Amino acid sequence: MYEEAPSTVVAGAVLWRAEGPGQAVLPDGCIDLLWARGRLLVAGPDTGPHPAGEVPGRAVAGLRLAPGTAPALLGVPAHALRDLRVDLADLWPERRVRILAERVAGYGDPRAGLEALADSLAAVAAPPDPLIERVVAALRAGRPVAGIAAAVGLGERQLRRRSLDAFGYGPRTLGRVLRLQRALTLARSGLPQAEVAHAAGYADQPHLAREVRALAGTTLGAYRAASEASASDGAKRETSQPSGSRTTA
Repeated sequence: MYEEAPSTVVAGAVLWRAEGPGQAVLPDGCIDLLWARGRLLVAGPDTGPHPAGEVPGRAVAGLRLAPGTAPALLGVPAHALRDLRVDLADLWPERRVRILAERVAGYGDPRAGLEALADSLAAVAAPPDPLIERVVAALRAGRPVAGIAAAVGLGERQLRRRSLDAFGYGPRTLGRVLRLQRALTLARSGLPQAEVAHAAGYADQPHLAREVRALAGTTLGAYRAASEASASDGAKRETSQPSGSRTTA
């Protein structure tokens, strides 16, 4: 079972929880704060699929931070976390992390604890880099990297260095990841693959297929089938719950 909802406290962030075997985790350009088995962890930006169950524990709660926002909160460049799942204690002093973990554990829903943690970190961190926000917006719109660099007043090499620190990889890779996420969202809506390719900005359907295989390690058809099966299983779980009951990670 998997569910998510936008954070009402941390700008651009998404609260989520997963229970059971789940699906592979696919690249999305984000860094997540995780709560699993009473531990605080960090999931870095991905360049490919990560198997379900990589983070120990049947139930995992998370706060997915928008691309480019986590490094200022964590004090670590994103490229140092690329394709990694690490204990927060590997990045910060163990005593500090132990205190923070106790605070998160004090919340009935650990997602609320993660949200409060990120909010407190943001209060003392440097404000988000407006240049990074512009880069993300331009990449989401499908603009070419050379044009983005010119628009923000940087050379392409400078933009790549800034992007490695902010996102974990260069702007071209982030653009591919964001385009993949657009395609996956469209696929979940039931749109035919040829229309997904056009709407998401791919040259053609074979181009879409190659990118899904390269970044997600699967086919769009297999992804859609797995998503439908997961949604169906989640609906069955919800209807099986007694009226007024709720589950927490």
